[in-house]
Amino acid sequence: MKKIHYILIGAFVGIGIFIGYAVSGNNNPDSIAQPNATDTLRTLADDVNTIRYYAAKMPPAVTFAGEPLPLNDFEVRERLDRELTVNGYWHSNMIQNLKLANRWFPVIEPILKANNIPDDFKYLAIAESGLRNVISPSEAHGYWQFLKATGLQYNLTITAEIDERYDMEKSTLAATKYLNDAYAKFNNWTLAAASYNAGMGAIEGAINYQKQDAYYDLFLKDETSRYIFRAVAYKIIFENNQKYGFFLTPEDLYNPLAYKTVKVNTSIADLAVFANEHGTNYKMLKFYNPWLRSNLLTVKTGASYEIKLPTTSVVKGGTREQ
Repeated sequence: MKKIHYILIGAFVGIGIFIGYAVSGNNNPDSIAQPNATDTLRTLADDVNTIRYYAAKMPPAVTFAGEPLPLNDFEVRERLDRELTVNGYWHSNMIQNLKLANRWFPVIEPILKANNIPDDFKYLAIAESGLRNVISPSEAHGYWQFLKATGLQYNLTITAEIDERYDMEKSTLAATKYLNDAYAKFNNWTLAAASYNAGMGAIEGAINYQKQDAYYDLFLKDETSRYIFRAVAYKIIFENNQKYGFFLTPEDLYNPLAYKTVKVNTSIADLAVFANEHGTNYKMLKFYNPWLRSNLLTVKTGASYEIKLPTTSVVKGGTREQ
C-alpha cells in the first residue's frame, strides 16, 4: 500500500509541475515556440495516415433524359456540385442505394421502357425515397412518394387494408402515367420530372410568371431547385461508382426478390394463418407484399389480388429452398 501511496504522490506532483509549466507558458507566449500553420498543414499532408478528402469532379458534359445540363452556367454547375458533394460523401446512404438498386432497377427499368419513359427516371425513385417504402412529412407514401389524392388519380388502390403505393410494380406504372401526362403538358422531360416534385400547377405557374420555359432558368422552391440535380448526381455516381470511391462487389449487392405468386379471389381472415399455410411466415409475407397494410384482406366479388410468396420456406432452425 505504501508503494502505491508514493506512486500516487509522485503522479500528483508531476501533474502539478506540468500544469505550472503550462500556465507559465500561457502567461508568456514567447516562452513556447508557436507552430507555423502552413508547416502544420504540410506535416499533416505528408503523413501517410492522414485521411484525405477531395472535391467531387463532374464530367465535362451531363444529360438527364437526353436533355443536356447547361454547365456553362456557373449557377447550374454549383447546384450540381452541391449534390455531387452531399450525396457522394454521404457514404452510408450511397452504399445502401447501390445495394438496393441491384434489386429494384431490374423491376423499374422495363416498366419505364414499356411506357416510353427515359431510363434516367429510375434515379427519381432514389431521389424520392432511396428505393425504400417511406412516408414523407407531407404524407407522401411508398417508393414513388405518391400523395393519396394523386395515387387515387392514377388508379392506385388506397384503403385501410391495401395501399398500392407500397407495391413497386404498380406504383412505378402509376408514376409513368403521371410523367407521360406531364411531358404532354410541358414537352420537356426535365420539366416533367420537376413537376413530379412540385406539381404540374406549380411548374406551370412559375413558367407563366417568370417568362422562362427551362427548368434551369426558373426560380423554384429549394426542394424542387435541388431535385433534378440530386437525381443527376445519383446518375453520375452510379455510372462511375469506382471513380467516386464506391467499390462494391457482387456479393455486397441485394439480389432481386425470388418469389412465386398466388392469385387470391376470396377474402383472407388472417394473413398470419395464410402465410403459415403457404410455407412462409407473417414477417416475410409483409416483406414481399408491403402493400398489404392490415392483418386481413377483404376481396370483393369479382376482384382478385396476386400475393407474392418467397421461394424459400421457413422451417425450424433455418430455411430450405422449395
